[in-house]
Amino acid sequence: MSEIKTEFVMEMRLAVAMPLAAVGNTQYGDRRIARVTGGTFEGPKLSGTVLDGGGDWILNRSDGVTQLDVRLTMKASDGALIYMTYKGLRHGSADVMAKLAAGESVDPALLYFRTTPFFETASDGPHAWMNKSCFIATGRREPTGPIYRVFEVL
Repeated sequence: MSEIKTEFVMEMRLAVAMPLAAVGNTQYGDRRIARVTGGTFEGPKLSGTVLDGGGDWILNRSDGVTQLDVRLTMKASDGALIYMTYKGLRHGSADVMAKLAAGESVDPALLYFRTTPFFETASDGPHAWMNKSCFIATGRREPTGPIYRVFEVL
C-alpha cells in the first residue's frame, strides 16, 4: 500500500447568510439551513468566484458534532462553471463551539474541521481533471464565513 499524498489546489472563502430556516430539533439533531451568498477561491490550480445561491444544510448533532452538507456553484476565472458539493464534520470543546456559535474567531488548532469536496464540470472543459479526483479540505471558521484549504488526493 502506498501512502496518501496530496497537492494544494486552492483556498476558498465563503460568505454565508444567517440561517434561512431553523427546522429545529429533529430525530438527528438541530437542523439549520443557511444560504451561501458568494465567495472567492484562489490557488495554483484554480481561481475565481463562488456564485450566490448555494446552501448549507447544517446538522448540530446531540454529540456536539456539526455535520455540514454544502452545495454551491463556482465560476472559474476562465468563465467555466463548476458544481461543488461537500460533506464535513466540525467539532471542538464546548467552550470553543460556544464561541463559534456567538460569531467569534477561534484558533483553528482547537477544532477538528474537515470536509470531502467533490466537483462536477464540463467533461470537455479545462477543469475536467476535477471530475476524476478525490479531494479533502481543512477548514476554519471566521465571523464572515468558513475558509477552506482544498487538496487533491494524488
